Amino acid sequence: MPSPQQPIGSRFGAASTAAEVIEGIDLSGKTAIVTGGHSGLGLETTRALRSAGATVVVPVRSPDRARDMLAGIDGVEIEQLDLMDPASIDAFADRFLATGRALHILVNSAGIQNVPLTRDARGYEAQFATNHLGHFHLTTRLWPALRRAGGARVVTVSAWAHNLSPVDFDDPNFERREYDGWLGYGQSKTANILFAVGLDKRGEADDIRGFSLHPGLIIGTNLSPWTTPEYLRTNGFIDEHGNRVIDPESGRKTAEQGASTIVWCATAPQLDGVGGVYCEDNEISPLLTAHDETIDVMTGRVETALGVMSYAVDPQLADRLWDLSEQLTGSKIQ
Repeated sequence: MPSPQQPIGSRFGAASTAAEVIEGIDLSGKTAIVTGGHSGLGLETTRALRSAGATVVVPVRSPDRARDMLAGIDGVEIEQLDLMDPASIDAFADRFLATGRALHILVNSAGIQNVPLTRDARGYEAQFATNHLGHFHLTTRLWPALRRAGGARVVTVSAWAHNLSPVDFDDPNFERREYDGWLGYGQSKTANILFAVGLDKRGEADDIRGFSLHPGLIIGTNLSPWTTPEYLRTNGFIDEHGNRVIDPESGRKTAEQGASTIVWCATAPQLDGVGGVYCEDNEISPLLTAHDETIDVMTGRVETALGVMSYAVDPQLADRLWDLSEQLTGSKIQ
C-alpha cells in the first residue's frame, strides 16, 4: 500500500499563522483540551481555537501562573494536571469525564526538551514520561469523551528532532545506556509520531483521528530553559545582538507561525477522512528513508529538512510502542 505520507496541496505554507489557518472555521459548541495551552505554541493554539468559538480547557501544573498568562482570553477553563504524575492525570480525566461533555479536539502540546537526567516516581526518564507516556495516559483515559464527539482529532506535537533517535525498546528509560538529553528528546518525539499512527488505527472506526507534527524551530517557548545563548547563536536562532532570527522557510518561526500547523491538523477540512500522518508547514510531510545528516544538534549544526523518518511511521513499531505504553502506564482504551 502507498504511504499516507503524501502532500495534499494545502493552500498554507511555512509563514502562515494560526489565525490565518483557522479563518472561516466555526468551532461553536465544540470542546478542545490543550496541554501546555498557557504558553508558547500552546497559548497561540488556545487563542486560535477560542477565536473560532471552541470552549478550550487548559490543564497545567501551575493554575495561578496560567491564569495570568491567559488573562484576556475568555471561554478558557484552567485545570490542574501534572503529566509526570499518573494520579494527577487520572484525577483530571475523571473530572472531565464526569461533565459528560464530548471532546472534539485534544492537543498534546506540553513538553520538555534536552533536560538533565530526571526520573518520575516510577523511575521513568522525564522526557519519555512527559512528552509521550503522560499524553498516552491522558488520551486513553479521555477516550470515552473523544468517542462521544462523533468525530474527533488528537494532535500531538512532535519535532524534527525525531531524526535524532528511534525508540529504544530495550532501554527507553536509559537504565542501562548512557543518558544523552538530545537522544532522550529525539526518542520522545519519535514516540509522539508513532503514537499518532497507533491512535489513528485504533480510533478510525469511531472517527477519532490522530496527527503529529513539527511546528518549526521556535525559541522563547520555555521548552528548554537549559538552552544557552551560545547554542542559539551557533544555530542561527539569534543574531550577534541577541535578536531572534525569523525565517519561516528555514523553520525559524514565530509562535504564531509554529502554532499554525497544530491548528491546521486540528481543524482543516482538507484532513477530513485522513489520519495517522506527520505534518510540517501546514502540509502532510513526505517520507524519508535515511537519516538527514544536516540535522545534528549535538555538534551544533541545525538545518531543517522536510520529511519524516520511516521508523517513526512504521505501523509495527507503532503497535509495539502502544503495547509498551500500556504496560508502563497501566492505562488502556475503555
